[in-house]
Amino acid sequence: MSSTIGKVIRCKAAVAWEAGKPLVIEKVEVAPPQKMEVRVKILVTSLCHTDVYFWEAKGQNPVFPRILGHEAGGVVESVGEGVTDLQPGDHVLPVFTGECKECAHCKSEESNMCDLLRINTDRGVMINDEKSRFSINGKPIFHFVGTSTFSEYTVVHVGCLAKINPEAPLDKVCVLSCGISTGLGATLNVAKPKKGSSVAVFGLGAVGLAAAEGARIAGASRIIGVDLNANRFELAKKFGVTEFVNPKDYKKPVQEVIAEMTNGGVDRSVECTGHVDAMISAFECVHDGWGVAVLVGVPHKDAVFKTNPLNLLNERTLKGTFFGNYKPRSDIPSVVEKYMNKELELEKFITHEVPFSEINKAFDLMLKGEGLRCIIRMGE
Repeated sequence: MSSTIGKVIRCKAAVAWEAGKPLVIEKVEVAPPQKMEVRVKILVTSLCHTDVYFWEAKGQNPVFPRILGHEAGGVVESVGEGVTDLQPGDHVLPVFTGECKECAHCKSEESNMCDLLRINTDRGVMINDEKSRFSINGKPIFHFVGTSTFSEYTVVHVGCLAKINPEAPLDKVCVLSCGISTGLGATLNVAKPKKGSSVAVFGLGAVGLAAAEGARIAGASRIIGVDLNANRFELAKKFGVTEFVNPKDYKKPVQEVIAEMTNGGVDRSVECTGHVDAMISAFECVHDGWGVAVLVGVPHKDAVFKTNPLNLLNERTLKGTFFGNYKPRSDIPSVVEKYMNKELELEKFITHEVPFSEINKAFDLMLKGEGLRCIIRMGE
C-alpha cells in the first residue's frame, strides 16, 4: 500500500448516475486524504435500505452522480494531516455518523449526536474543503453520508471510522456499521429490558431483528414480533422472537391486542418501521407505571405523532434513538468484541452474497424484500 500514499488512486466504484437507474461500475480517481481524513481500502460492503432510499430519491434532494454505500469494512491505506489515532493497516468500520470527541454531544455521556459529524444526507462533499475526493476525468462524483463504500477506495473523516480488532472477520462485522448496531443498541442501550421481561418489536426487517437479538441477549422472556408480512415470522424465531402478531389479523388496534396478551402491556417496545401509526401503537402498547417505548424508524418528514397525554401521565415513557445510542469510535469496537466472544450472532443476518461486479443484484433482492443483509465482496 505504501506506494500509493499521497497519490491519486484509480479504482473501481459503482456509480449512481441518476435516480433509480442501475449502478454502473466505473474507473474513478480517488484523491489522497486531506486534513483529518483517512483513505480506506474497502474489502466488503453490504446494502442497507437507506442506500436504496437515496438511490430511488423519491422523498429527498437528489444528489447525483454519487457513490452510495455506508455499511462496510476495510483497511486504512493512508492518513491525512492531523490524524493520530489511525495508521495504515488498521482495520476499520466506516460509520454514517461520527464522533469528533470535542463537541458538547461527544463530551456528554448521554448523547452520540456529534455536532460536527452528525449524518447529513444532502452533503456530497468533504467538510474540510467542500470538495469531493472522487472524480471521473476531472468531473466530481459526490459522496454519500461521508462514507461512499461502493468503491474499492474511499476517503472518510477520521471521526467516522471505528478502529476494530484486526482478528474480526470483516465480512461478518461490517453489518455492525449501520443497521444491526442501530437495532441492537435501541434495545440494550435505550429500552434496557430487564431479565425475564416482555418486549414488543414492531417491524421485523434487519433492524427489528437486531432489536429482538438485543432483547434475547438481555434475557427477555417474551419477545413479541409485530409485522404485516407473515413470511417474516419463521426467520424471526432465530432472533429470539417467541410470539407473533400480524395487525391485519385483528379488527381492533394492535396496541389493544398486545395489552390483552400481556396483562396490561409489554415492559418495553421498540419501533423499527418508521410508520407513524406503528409508532403510536408501540407507545400505547407498553404497560403503565413502567413501560418504555423506543422509536428507531425514521418517519416521513410531515408525519405527526398523536396520543392522549394521559398515556404519559400514567407513567409510560417515550424515547427516541439514533444509531442505537452508540458513539462510533468509542463504542463500536466493543460491539465487535461481543461478536468475537460469541455473545452476539451476526451470521444469521447475512442471507446473501454477491461479487462487486453484480452489485445491482443486491438492490434487486432488497427491492423484492428477500433476505436481510447481502454482503458485496470488493475486487470480485
